[in-house]
Amino acid sequence: MKGSLRVNSRTSGTDHSLIKPNRNRWSRVKRDYELYLFLLPIIILYLVFKYYPMYGVQIAFKDFSPSQGIWGSEWVGFQHFVDFFNSYNFWTIITNTLTLSFLSLLFGFPAPIIIAIMLNQMLGKSYKKFVQTVIYAPHFISTVVLVGMLNVFLSPNSGIVNHVITLFGGDPILFLADAGWFRPLYILSGIWQETGFATIIYLAALAGVNPELHEAAIMDGASKWKRVWFVDIPSILPTIVILLILALGNIMSIGFEKAFLMQSDLNYATSNIIPTYVYEMGIQKAQYSFSTAVGLFNSFINIILIFTVNRIAKKMTETSLW
Repeated sequence: MKGSLRVNSRTSGTDHSLIKPNRNRWSRVKRDYELYLFLLPIIILYLVFKYYPMYGVQIAFKDFSPSQGIWGSEWVGFQHFVDFFNSYNFWTIITNTLTLSFLSLLFGFPAPIIIAIMLNQMLGKSYKKFVQTVIYAPHFISTVVLVGMLNVFLSPNSGIVNHVITLFGGDPILFLADAGWFRPLYILSGIWQETGFATIIYLAALAGVNPELHEAAIMDGASKWKRVWFVDIPSILPTIVILLILALGNIMSIGFEKAFLMQSDLNYATSNIIPTYVYEMGIQKAQYSFSTAVGLFNSFINIILIFTVNRIAKKMTETSLW
């Protein structure tokens, strides 16, 4: 009888093994509440400015009317997506976006890696710091100022570049009014502005390379180039893979500001990309539902890309975001 009562009390009673982890979790939260308070502003920021606006994404599936509001607007399903796919400039916009993205990645991604390796091999510390400061400073220049500098330097009348061209007997070039020059100017200005900031990440990764690996390579007679190729690059490969995944995942998300500021009627054929097209249709032409559908399609493609690239990188290099 006592045994049965003992068994019943164990089986019918509260499972303390389930309560204990919860108590431990709350005790850890209570113990480290200062850290959670530090996180609270960031959480609120993301909730207000990142997640709450997602409520309005539903207008991509409605014929939105400001007078009727989001809930009162008529539901049209995927009609706006179909209209975008069937539009006459669909392939032009997609081609311009992908071409500009891939070229920026092709020429811009290796640049900070190469510069970081070169700086890491420098012996003069003062000169190294000077170079780091010079290449990092453009990161703090705003996009508006950068495009203004391009207008000043590339002006056909007073620009220093065209003065040099005419000095050697050439004719002035309308750089910002020529569709063929839009992509080179966009890519080169992006490399000049952002390479220094990305270089810091790779320099930090190179600082963590075990010096004993270089000492062993020197003892084996490896040259400086071989030490870079067989020691430095494999050591920072996980960092390279992570940044490459993030870059490929955002392949469709080109910066709107610089493309919009550099855009004109004369270079519209190559400068018309998804972000500027969304602005044109949504703000200038007030087609809110259609522009939201285009932006949602762009975000969906980015999500697919980042998951695909992450999975491929995990299988090939065993390094991934998750």
